[in-house]
This record gives sequence, C-alpha cells and structure tokens, in this order.
Amino acid sequence: MDTPKYAHYQVHQPQAGNYAGGSIPPKKPRKTRTSNGNGNGGFGRKAATAVSLAVIFGLVAGVVFQGVNMAADKLGVNSNSSSTQVEKTQTLTETEDSTDSSSSDSAVKNIVAESGTVAGVAQATMSSIVAITSVSVQEIPSFFGYGTRQYQSAGSGSGIIVGENDDELLIATNNHVVSGATTLTVCFAGSDVVGAEEETQAMASSSDSSFSGNTGSEGDADVENAVSAKIKGTDEENDLAVIAVEKSDIPEETMKEIKIAQLGSSDDLVVGEQVVAIGNALGYGQSVTSGWVSALNRDISTEDSEASGLIQTDAAINPGNSGGALLNMKGEVIGINAAKYADSQVEGMGYAIPISKAEPILEELMNRETRDKVEDSSKVGYMGIKAADLTTEAIQMYNMPAGAFLTEVTEGGAADKAGIKKGDIIVKLDGQKVSGKDDLVSKLQYYESGETIEVVIARADSGEYKEQTVEVTLGSKPASDN
Repeated sequence: MDTPKYAHYQVHQPQAGNYAGGSIPPKKPRKTRTSNGNGNGGFGRKAATAVSLAVIFGLVAGVVFQGVNMAADKLGVNSNSSSTQVEKTQTLTETEDSTDSSSSDSAVKNIVAESGTVAGVAQATMSSIVAITSVSVQEIPSFFGYGTRQYQSAGSGSGIIVGENDDELLIATNNHVVSGATTLTVCFAGSDVVGAEEETQAMASSSDSSFSGNTGSEGDADVENAVSAKIKGTDEENDLAVIAVEKSDIPEETMKEIKIAQLGSSDDLVVGEQVVAIGNALGYGQSVTSGWVSALNRDISTEDSEASGLIQTDAAINPGNSGGALLNMKGEVIGINAAKYADSQVEGMGYAIPISKAEPILEELMNRETRDKVEDSSKVGYMGIKAADLTTEAIQMYNMPAGAFLTEVTEGGAADKAGIKKGDIIVKLDGQKVSGKDDLVSKLQYYESGETIEVVIARADSGEYKEQTVEVTLGSKPASDN
C-alpha cells in the first residue's frame, strides 16, 4: 500500500495570469431642481427668498453636522484618536436585516442577504482575506558537488485579517507560509497580485528593504496596494502564525474597504455541511471554491510535520490556498486551510485547522511584541548551547515533551548561568513554543545579546519530565563560532 502524500499548499513561482480587481459602484443620479412657477417679483419676494435661504442654510448645516458625527461614530473614528478602526465582516443573518435599497451598493447587499448562497458568503467575507508573498533563502548543492550555494525563493500563500491594535493590522496564516521568510508582503482584496513575487524578490535583493504603498521597481510589475509585513509570532507545532502590517503603510482607500473576519465555531460542524474556501490560489489573487465537510478529526503527516483533528473538505484547495479561510454559510471562519492529499489519483481531500483549536493560539500570538530580525549577526542573542531534534519514537517511548533537546551546555555561557543543563529540553522561548532545534535557532534571530528573556525547560525528575521557567540573559556569539 502506498504511503499517503499530503502536501502543504503554498505555491512557489506561479505563472503569470489575469486577476480582476474590484468594481466601481455606479454613481447616484443627480437630483433635478423644480421651481414653483410663481412669476411675481419685487422686494417682498426677494426678502422672502433671502429669509427662506437663511433657514434652509441653517437646516442643511445642522443636518450635515449631525450626519458627519453619525458617520464618524459608525466608522469608529474619534477626533482624539490617532488610529483608524477597522469594521468586522457581518454574518449573513446580520446583513439580511441591514439591506439599504437607497444605497448605490444595494445590488451587492441584496446578494449578501441571500443567506446560504456561495455568492453571499464571498461578497460578505472577501474583504477580510489577503494574499501573502514571501521570499526565503534556500541552499542547494553546488554544481560540482562541493559545498552549497544560496538562492532566493519566492512563494505565495493566503491570510485572514483577524484583529488590530492601535498601529497594526493583524493577519492569521500558516506557519509554513512565512517560515524562513526574509521578506513578506501582503496584497488586500481588489488588488492585482500578479507580479507580487517578482516585486517581493526585488525588495529582498535591495539594500534598502523599506517598502510601502504602490511601488514598482524597474522591470518589475507594479503591485497595487502591496505592503510590507512582519512576523508577529509563530507556532510551528500547530502550523499557525500571525503577521502584522503597519496601518500607516496601507492606502486610505484600502483601509475603507478591508474588514476583520468573523470567527465562528468549528465545534458544531457536522459531516455534510456546506463550506466555502477563499484564498490566493496559484498566486493569482483571491478565488472562491465550495464543497462540503467530508470528515472531521482527521490526522495527517506532511513532509515536515504532523497534524491532528483537522477538518476534511472536498472544496478545492490549490497551491496558494494555505492560510486562507474555510467558511460556513453564515460567512464565519470555521477553519484555516493548510494542506491537501496530493496524488494524481485522488481528488477533493483538503484539510483545514479547526478555528476553535486555532483561536486561543492566535490570540496569544496577536498579543506578542512585533520584532525585527537582528541584521547584524554579531549582535544576535547567544545561549551557549547545542541542541538536537527529538524523534517521534523517543517522545512516545520516554514521554518526552516536544522541543529542542540540549546535547551540550557551554560552561559560563548564558544558559549555564541561568541553571540550564545538558539533557534539558527547551519547550518555550519568551512565551513561544519551541518545536525543535531549527525552530529555536530561528526564534533567537529576533533577540539581541544583552536581552533577558524567559525560557521554559523540561527536566527529567524520577523518570518524569517537569517544566520550570528560568530567566536567561543572552550573550554574544564567540568569534571562534563565527
């Protein structure tokens, strides 16, 4: 029997394609003036007209002033606030009662009000889904077999706007979409994302990596509304991540359109329930597919990880859909698309992380401080340890927790001074779960020498591993190790 081939669905190097952006709503018809037909002239008529105009002016001014205040309250704008608040998407049951036939967008709202339709779900939620482009550095063996050489690799994935703070818009995605990324960009709904990979690669290659707004480097496509993003926090074990975009980098027109997704509950899902998947399929921009929940609580193994308790769906999940939303027919997010069964003989077996499992993890990641990777390698925090990955067999046989197993602790180093010993397992670094050696090294790249952070270790005690928290003041990497 062949081993099942499960694959994450982040797409690399997509071919060029066409993607249609948003539409321009029709203009409201201009109202025509009517006259009373009275031809009488004279001073009395002029005086009456002047008085009438004064009264009308006062009424109009009052109405406009009140209207501005109401609009400001509705949009969450406070004259004393320095940040713009983003609205949430509405569930279809909420939108059904809010249809305004006088609005120029009434046609769209009428579609949204059709509870239970795929078109309604798409219209209600599209503004909360984003396209993510990442650039990472890969190593391959040299042509002659001696050593390795590095090259930049661009990939595309998806994300869901799940929150905000005063300065940032917060986006949930899969860890494998952003893992190892040196540069990240985000395109919002209605943007043309074709050329985003080339643009992001140009940013990564440039000595000046700052980027915001609508920019195009020479020879590269202009990517409308693409903005730079930073990793806020990751959970490799559960394949989840949160990235942050500075609100000040997002064009004003885009800020008016985007919304925060409504999170539902995956606990009440039943097999056979209809669902909708939205994501950046093939890196072309947002696309919509629909299907059914075909199974619950599925366990799978990919090339580099294992996952359990997943939602299985036959809604098409394609390369680039990773990190996108699986939605119920109310327009609520009930899963984060992560993988599919990849085989030429198999169709319609995609998998999503249940939102009820993901939500508390995302909440913790959203509350973390957004950090920049330390560019100067001589300033990167150093613990003075050597670590190894634990095998699945060892974890199960000895009831060991997942983490970075320490094979050596340098005497007098930062870890040694904090009381960490050989044989300990680092399970958390500054509140973040550590899944293994590479994950620990990756996380340390965001901390400078001299910083004091909390490290959770598991230590064997009478055959049982018990956790304890220690404070480690990071040192500098010795010159001999460079």
